[in-house]
Amino acid sequence: MTEAGQAEPLPGGRDTFRLFFALWPDDAARDALNRTGRWLHRHWGGRRMRADTLHMTLAFLGSTPAAQLDALAACAATITSEAFELVLDRPGYWRHNRIGWLGASETPPQYLELARVLNDALAAAGFAVDARPHVPHVTLLRKSAGGEAPACSPVRWRVKDFVLVKSVTTPDGAHYEVVRRWPLGAGGAAGAA
Repeated sequence: MTEAGQAEPLPGGRDTFRLFFALWPDDAARDALNRTGRWLHRHWGGRRMRADTLHMTLAFLGSTPAAQLDALAACAATITSEAFELVLDRPGYWRHNRIGWLGASETPPQYLELARVLNDALAAAGFAVDARPHVPHVTLLRKSAGGEAPACSPVRWRVKDFVLVKSVTTPDGAHYEVVRRWPLGAGGAAGAA
């Protein structure tokens, strides 16, 4: 953000970007998720997600005009939520798109509230949001065969912020760049970092 509170232009000179809001793991959580992805791959096969792409989507925006970055930042700045811990302990598989994932057997209420208020703020600002029920998960495998869900070691993730991410597709796959970050804290509005 500039001092005047305006979103800085994104690099690349493009007029639209593929964007999403997400929880972005710290190094410890990313390492644990990557280990779980490697372990799950031994059971289900498929293509493992790169460690630098692991995240939990809160709201998918898709192709978004760069001119709307200020409006997106304004929506995110209204969010008030406490930091919380996610315990990801439930592997799952979606046969229709062959995705292997890791989710929580018990979703913290703070997570559900964060996803709800963010999506409500985006919808109120005129952004299209997915109306389907939100299933909190981290995608670990694509093009997987799936199978019986084996028990796994829980991944503990202390969630202290949420982010706006830009996705760029190149010949070697998708690359994600954190554009903005909003901390979660004790009773105050999340602010730009």
